Amino acid sequence: MSATPSSSAPTSPAASSYRVRPARPADVRAIRDLVQPYADERILLAKEWVGYYEAVQEFVVAEAEDGTLIGCGALHVMWQDLAEIRTLAAARAWRGRGVGHALLEALTERARDLGLRRLFCLTFEVDFFAAHGWGTIDGAAVPPEVYAELLRSHDDGVAEFLDLARVKPNTLGNTRMIVDLD
Repeated sequence: MSATPSSSAPTSPAASSYRVRPARPADVRAIRDLVQPYADERILLAKEWVGYYEAVQEFVVAEAEDGTLIGCGALHVMWQDLAEIRTLAAARAWRGRGVGHALLEALTERARDLGLRRLFCLTFEVDFFAAHGWGTIDGAAVPPEVYAELLRSHDDGVAEFLDLARVKPNTLGNTRMIVDLD
């Protein structure tokens, strides 16, 4: 997959220096290394090793020409029409070079392929997501019957989506955002 998932040809010199592809178990250590500096700053939530391995099929990675992983992101299905963009990170040296955009586009395309209609994220990068058409969530984003079902989930991302008090210490300062894919 190219750095511009909707096209097979890169659109800029920066885009030609990396590609986006599905993650593999062998990528987990590099994914964790990408996420850890952001987790140390409480920008992203760190996972246990086993969590990364269990979720590796949800991830896409950006890989530089030399094989170094320079970005990652995951798509986690939450409901019939809803998924969360998780763990979207670019190596600091690669920020501002379209890596985040390429990863978000790849994850959005994957969501469309799955027939999903909405994507959620919890982020400090409000301007980045807003530039991609995302808006903030005001109130409940799902009907009451779906909310009741989602309450049964043990996943912290679902709790963050529902804005439950038990996850508030981990989400202080973050913004809940959503986009319709229709």
